[in-house]
Amino acid sequence: MKQLNAYLTFEGNCREAMTFYAKCLGAELHLSTFGESNPNAPPETKDRIMHSQVSKGPAVLMASDNIPGRPLKAGDNISVAIQCDSQPEIDGIFAGLSEKGAVTMPLQDTFWGARFGMLTDRYGIHWMLNFDKPK
Repeated sequence: MKQLNAYLTFEGNCREAMTFYAKCLGAELHLSTFGESNPNAPPETKDRIMHSQVSKGPAVLMASDNIPGRPLKAGDNISVAIQCDSQPEIDGIFAGLSEKGAVTMPLQDTFWGARFGMLTDRYGIHWMLNFDKPK
């Protein structure tokens, strides 16, 4: 496993929150909107943050905005994100964590060049798994 960290979800104010966190932590901020990342993004999502990262040394906090129409509930807006080293690793971890859980997004190839999936485990914890495929 390359990395394991918290992933926050916001309801349209991710840019504001992550800018605040970067300032408070003296960290570097990276932001990507849905519009920048996907030319086919629906117009109502184009300015929302698809992915952001605040980093300082090895410490990383990641976040995004939700998709309009998918309201957030307190406690449901944090996930554990795992950056995997290989396809067998992501497949195995995903299979294990999803046992008796609920798959939110099956593992699939993405437009950003990764294999990605989301699930909620049997204990109610949300997980996001990503494997950046070799170029």
